[in-house]
Amino acid sequence: MPEQTVERQVPNSQTLAPVFGATHDGRTSVESARGLLITVLGEFVRPHGPALTQTLLELMEALGVQPKATRQSLARLADNGWLERTKEGRRTRWHLTSMSRTLLESGAARIYGFGQTPRAWDGRWSLLLASLPDGHPTSRHRLKTRLGWAGYASFEQGAWISPWTDHEEAAVGVVNDLGIDAATSFIAELGQLGDGRVIANRAWNLEAVDNEYREFIAAAPRPGTTSGVEFARQLTLLVHRWRRFPFLDPELPTELLPDGWLGARAAELFADTRAELIDASAAWWSASEARFSI
Repeated sequence: MPEQTVERQVPNSQTLAPVFGATHDGRTSVESARGLLITVLGEFVRPHGPALTQTLLELMEALGVQPKATRQSLARLADNGWLERTKEGRRTRWHLTSMSRTLLESGAARIYGFGQTPRAWDGRWSLLLASLPDGHPTSRHRLKTRLGWAGYASFEQGAWISPWTDHEEAAVGVVNDLGIDAATSFIAELGQLGDGRVIANRAWNLEAVDNEYREFIAAAPRPGTTSGVEFARQLTLLVHRWRRFPFLDPELPTELLPDGWLGARAAELFADTRAELIDASAAWWSASEARFSI
């Protein structure tokens, strides 16, 4: 049988864009296992150090992922440069690479801080004109995803907007990284025509985002009676669901948000619930590592 060639995929900031698939009861499909595992790596391996396979299997199984799917996801992440493995007798321990650690640290800062500090707005917009010429190797979906992670939304064909002028540098980085030669950026204010709220809702579909916040609030765990691995399971699902929002919601200024916006309430709930779960989850993780190391 001819040897198969494995393409090594180098992750970038887009890799930390939200991965959908976890349902509200915590059950996941095989396809979503990799995204859920990345959340586990960020929430446990990043702060606590390399993890034994058995520890990861136990937590992932509590999350509804079967051992075979977890092992496949570990192997794929190793192939793609996210993980390295070492042997301890018959056991395997998984280490973050310098690349994945950098990405996870950056992602953690954005995920944990998202929505926690309201910003004042000076009324100016960042406008980017960038379209893909025929035959360009980048897909429009990839451009939209990368610019979305940078806080931009498509307003017209080839036009992208953000109410935060300090996002311009990130957008320029995306354009340069994707090799788009014909692009122009502006810093602008709304003139006599148009309404900021209408523009924002048209670009980001704020009603749909608000509904996502409503679902997040409804599904948030109530940790009062939780114990053991359930702490870690609930923490992982909480962060996994929340990490979509830096992609969905550009943290628009209050002046552009609809009345009754649920983003601030959801952000407060996320921070408070995570604070309730973090110490007990870390205690379970340490105890599990010690148990499997024997």
